[in-house]
Amino acid sequence: MEQPNLSYINSMSGGDKAFEKKLIDIIKGEFPEEKKVYFQNFEAKNYQLTAENVHKLKHKISILGLEKSYDVAVNYENNLIDGNTDGRIEFESILQIMTDFLETL
Repeated sequence: MEQPNLSYINSMSGGDKAFEKKLIDIIKGEFPEEKKVYFQNFEAKNYQLTAENVHKLKHKISILGLEKSYDVAVNYENNLIDGNTDGRIEFESILQIMTDFLETL
């Protein structure tokens, strides 16, 4: 499975380390709460809200350079809209990889 990276953030920043730090801090602040809400909505079997959570999370997936994982999230989001949970295990493993990566920053 692909690994998160800061390539996209670095390319956006133009070398501005303060900007990079601010963006990383925002992601580190928002991601845990968004992940928590995702799991709450999934456990409640509210798949429409879960799809909205996936939609929000997939932007962070993209920012962390996870291109293939972004596609997984898009497919999972579409499945959830249809009331289908196919793709859940792969998506949740992406969330764990992101969690582990953000903890190292």
